[in-house]
Amino acid sequence: MGRSRTLEYPKTPINKVNRYNVRETYDLEAIHSIINESTYVNVSFNTPDPSNPFPVTLPMVGVAASFDHPSSSLGEPLDIYVHGYVSARLMNLSRTTPGTDDSQRQEHEGLPVTISATKVDGLILSLTPYTHDINYRSVAVYGYATVVTSPEEKLWAMEAVTNSVVADRWRHTRVPPVSAEVSSTSILKVKVVGGSGKIRVGGPRDEKKDTDQADLVDSIWTGVIPIYDHFGEPVAGRDNKVSGVPEHVTKFAKEMRERNERYAMDVIKDTSQDY
Repeated sequence: MGRSRTLEYPKTPINKVNRYNVRETYDLEAIHSIINESTYVNVSFNTPDPSNPFPVTLPMVGVAASFDHPSSSLGEPLDIYVHGYVSARLMNLSRTTPGTDDSQRQEHEGLPVTISATKVDGLILSLTPYTHDINYRSVAVYGYATVVTSPEEKLWAMEAVTNSVVADRWRHTRVPPVSAEVSSTSILKVKVVGGSGKIRVGGPRDEKKDTDQADLVDSIWTGVIPIYDHFGEPVAGRDNKVSGVPEHVTKFAKEMRERNERYAMDVIKDTSQDY
């Protein structure tokens, strides 16, 4: 059987990684995985307000998925869905922004946004401050955001976003939402047009001029402090009446805790970026 095709975002002047390009990735699966493993993403956009020249960045819960092709894997083209309050500024701008200019109006409808996410996996302590580093996974994707108007897609996206926070949570709650809840929530759909990521793995990488100095090597500790999201034991809410924690909650917390720790420890041994 032939090797399956790996899809990548096209490398362009906008998303090309210039520094430390040994760490670059344009692989859809890698990028979408980092987005979906992040507790939240940062959504950045510009406003038409002349009194505010600064880009706005909002932390939001989001998920990479496809309503049109729900069985798509993370290695296939996906949209990014984020949710927020119906009258939030980002939602209002996405409703009223038809395109960036007339030439793009047909192809790209919506508000231009950039979505970023970062996972920190370790602190790299080396012989000199210059070569200290961080093991990390970071991505930035960009595209055009519109508010979802289809009731079917909106409800589907609400479920996908909920389950991105805690796996399988949607069906263990009071669903479907009542009309007031649906009306007060907006779902933003970002049609991604490009993106890239950077991933750093391994341990300290000191320069030869330092590792050749025995006095430095013998007196300065080098290594890695692993960092990973620790999902603790679930704690019942004040008004909870259910005895025992549901399996989907304990299973999720345990699996995430173990996976995050395992990844942070495994990448320390990764020598693929040694140079």
